Amino acid sequence: MPERMLQFVRLDQQTPDKRDSAARRADFAEIYTEFQPAKAAAQASRCSQCGVPFCQVHCPLNNNIPDWLKLTAEGRLEEAYEVSAATNNFPEICGRICPQDRLCEGNCVIEKGFDSVTIGAVERYVTDTAFERGWVKPIKPVRERTESIGIIGAGPGGLAAAEELRRRGYQVVVYDRHDRVGGLLIYGIPNFKLDKAIVQRRQQLMEASGIVFRLETEIGRDISFADIRSRHAAVLVATGVYRARDVGGPGSGLPGIVPALDYLTAANRVGLGDRVAAFADGLLDANGKNVVVIGGGDTAMDCVRTAVRQGATSVKCLYRRDKANMPGSMREVANAEEEGVAFVWLAAPEAFIGETGADGTARVAAVRAVKMHLGLPDASGRQSVEPIEGGHFNVPADLVIKALGFDPEDMQAAFALPELGVSRWGTLKVGHSTFMTNIAGVFAAGDIVRGASLVVWAIRDGRDAAQQIHAYLQQTTATAVAAE
Repeated sequence: MPERMLQFVRLDQQTPDKRDSAARRADFAEIYTEFQPAKAAAQASRCSQCGVPFCQVHCPLNNNIPDWLKLTAEGRLEEAYEVSAATNNFPEICGRICPQDRLCEGNCVIEKGFDSVTIGAVERYVTDTAFERGWVKPIKPVRERTESIGIIGAGPGGLAAAEELRRRGYQVVVYDRHDRVGGLLIYGIPNFKLDKAIVQRRQQLMEASGIVFRLETEIGRDISFADIRSRHAAVLVATGVYRARDVGGPGSGLPGIVPALDYLTAANRVGLGDRVAAFADGLLDANGKNVVVIGGGDTAMDCVRTAVRQGATSVKCLYRRDKANMPGSMREVANAEEEGVAFVWLAAPEAFIGETGADGTARVAAVRAVKMHLGLPDASGRQSVEPIEGGHFNVPADLVIKALGFDPEDMQAAFALPELGVSRWGTLKVGHSTFMTNIAGVFAAGDIVRGASLVVWAIRDGRDAAQQIHAYLQQTTATAVAAE
């Protein structure tokens, strides 16, 4: 073991410098500065190189984290990148947006008195360095295959599958209803977490690899699913889930109450230079408003932090459980608190109060909430929440953003395919290990199968689905040859 490893006993945990909260509130730039090479190597050297790396075990991609940490500590950055990229198609993205505090870093075996290794920041540093030095090259398959694969959805799952299939020589066409590649990476995640240039750089690399994108192409509107099936030897559905879960109650239909994705998409489009009518009209702009975000996940944190940057008068987050039971990243909660977001814990909305303005139009003016207390664990193992009698109160609100999660659209109707197998939650049913639906040659992966989840899980599913598509086509070819 090189002397430079196991340095956690003498070196404290450090992340790249974080911009001052006042400066962060004024723009949408990423909040962390670049890791300096010496500091990155020093932080990588804190790895204990343990025999059972829980960081790797708890990474959905099973990244070889101790290996590329050791290589980084030794200054062998190109090798570190190659090891990292061997299991992860987009390490520059995961290093920025993965909730490392819940995954790799949260399961580091270093005793907590010493604090875990800053894995995500090193991952980002290694990959950004690889791009800067020209080590990241377009895919050049050993041999080209004649079979074409159609992928529906240009989000992380579809893109990961596209890369893996192109690496095997397949002709890959990716269809997406949006005008840019990336899905939630481009329209759902704000710039202060993931600069859009990072996603666009990856798109350019994929196009240089021979992957074809058919954008602004919606299945059922611009092309039928049957047409896509006829064009390709296999099809992968990786559409994600976008239908917002709603919150009912009196007044829930008042103007000024909007779904989280509508709000975030508008903010991201404006940042990309698009004109968004609802933003220009002030409907999706938080500037000068009292903003209330309902929810406790990472999407809610994206909303509150975006509202702060848009110049909201006040930003409050209502969550029905306490801080310890929030599903989102604690790191994101801390960043939001630093930026001035107020959290109203153990509070659930019951109704929305409107008022009529001078122009005679009714709009939301407050959220009627009730205080909650935690009860016994429910079927999921989480503590149930119960309202406190007489615990009602009002929270002023000019803009209410619902960030309660996402459900799948009606895929049978969208694809005009009533025989397509779906679960009782509306997700697509696939074989446990094959990723194939009940229709031969049609596969599915990512959130449309597992429900709303993390980007890193979508990448893992896309990689695994690509492997199964390859196996299916190999078997199909072998069967056809044997029949001749």
